[in-house]
Amino acid sequence: MADFGGDIDTFRTETRAWLEANCPASMRTPMTADETPWGGRRFQWKNPDAKLWLERMAERGWTAPTWPQAYGGGGLSAQQARVLEQELNRIKARPALFSFGVWMLGPVLLEYATEEQKREHLPKIVRGEIRWCQGYSEPGAGSDLAALQTRCEDQGDHYVINGQKVWTSYADQADWIFCLVRTDTTRKHEGISFILFDMTTAGVEARPIKLISGESPFCETFFTNVKVPKSQLVGKLNGGWEIAKRLLQFERQNISAGGFGGAAGLEVEEAALAHVGAMEGKIADPDLRARIAAHKMDAKAFALTVRRVEAEAKAGKGLGPAASIVKYAAATLNQDKQELMLEAMGLDGLGWAGDGFDPRAIRETRAWLRSKGNSIEGGTSEINLNVVAKRVLGLLDHQ
Repeated sequence: MADFGGDIDTFRTETRAWLEANCPASMRTPMTADETPWGGRRFQWKNPDAKLWLERMAERGWTAPTWPQAYGGGGLSAQQARVLEQELNRIKARPALFSFGVWMLGPVLLEYATEEQKREHLPKIVRGEIRWCQGYSEPGAGSDLAALQTRCEDQGDHYVINGQKVWTSYADQADWIFCLVRTDTTRKHEGISFILFDMTTAGVEARPIKLISGESPFCETFFTNVKVPKSQLVGKLNGGWEIAKRLLQFERQNISAGGFGGAAGLEVEEAALAHVGAMEGKIADPDLRARIAAHKMDAKAFALTVRRVEAEAKAGKGLGPAASIVKYAAATLNQDKQELMLEAMGLDGLGWAGDGFDPRAIRETRAWLRSKGNSIEGGTSEINLNVVAKRVLGLLDHQ
């Protein structure tokens, strides 16, 4: 743990002073989608201040504040990390880094990787030098992920991988992939391994998939005789299913906390006031007003629940099935929000492109379409409800 010379109040004072001196003014303004700081070898920085902000935060390890300093992290306690978060929020600082490496891969490397693997990959993740993607789902293995068929065969001093993944987020822009592969065809769950490799390796091809929203964040990813050193296997051979489940807990938690959830109600209220109008200082439509108020209460309760789950995880209790609870709730909350947004905008919510429509309304229409995938990505709502039923409520399958 890092030593900041005193109690938590001293840490807050020192942190506040450092942020005031080091967070550029432009990094305290709202961030547009095309400014998201993904990092990586090929990333193009639209704003030089964003790169500077990442460098300064990474130098202190604060892009991964609770990771050990030995691997580039900040070495902060859970309480210190919470103070850092509060102080970042106080000045409305943008995130210095968006990273699947920080949110998903890093935590499982800390738990399962060799010392050599940790020292090789974790500091690069902290510094945003490598952009990662996730090779899990396949055309015939989505909800039933353990049915995956991407083959990984032992060729002496290396493995050879053949197969296909689908819905691989940002695979066409990623530098490396963490991937589930089948290393034993005679067993299902027990025949899967977890492996890392460079996306520039010969035989790797990523093809973007265009979505109904008009965006293409997902890809089909093909592997044809891809050679991977054995040193890049994480954990035990055929022991990947345990790592896969652990990583999904982190994925679901982070999708819930940052991807679609939190203080969504404020945006809905603003849209309603702009498009429906006000009466005596309130949204003119009383039914819509009541439903927006209910949504805001749900959003606040959800945000507090996520905070509690994160605090329990940092206290050593782990994520467990709570990750499925918040993932399901987050998907439902965001889809409800988008429905309210579209209703509040009325005819303006029908716009797609061209003159005559508010650009913000067009973005919200596309966001409504995009939200349909919330109950699929990161584990379908049905699968997450099954996890809750079995592991939280203790219900048994009935034949």
